[in-house]
Amino acid sequence: QVQLVESGGGLVQAGGSLRLSCAASGRTFSNYYMGWFRQAPGKEREFVAAISWSGGSTDAADSVKGRFSISRDNAKSTVYLQMNNLNPEDTAVYYCAAEKDYGLTRYSDWYNYWGQGTQVTVSS
Repeated sequence: QVQLVESGGGLVQAGGSLRLSCAASGRTFSNYYMGWFRQAPGKEREFVAAISWSGGSTDAADSVKGRFSISRDNAKSTVYLQMNNLNPEDTAVYYCAAEKDYGLTRYSDWYNYWGQGTQVTVSS
C-alpha cells in the first residue's frame, strides 16, 4: 500500500502561482511513477503531468505545458506540481497518483494509488 497526501491548494488570482505537494508513505517511493490529475465540477478527471521514478522523464498535458512543472524528491518521498500563470480554467480538485507497472502514463486507470485531493481555485 502507498498512502498519498496532497497539500498546497488554495485560492489564487489569475496570473498567480501555487506549488502542490504530495507526500507518500508506505512502499518505496522511488519505485513508483507519479502523476497529477485534476477534476473540475461537472467534468471528467483529466491528466495534468507525470514523472518517472528517477525524475529523469516527465510528461504534461498540452493545456499546462509551459506553465506547470512536475518534480520529485525521492529522499523526501514527495512529488511537486509547480503551477504558474494560473487561469480560472485551472480551477479543480488536484489529485496525485502512483503506479509502478506501466511507466510514464496519462491513463488514470493504470494508477493504483490516489490521494484525497486538494482544491485549487483561481479567481478572475
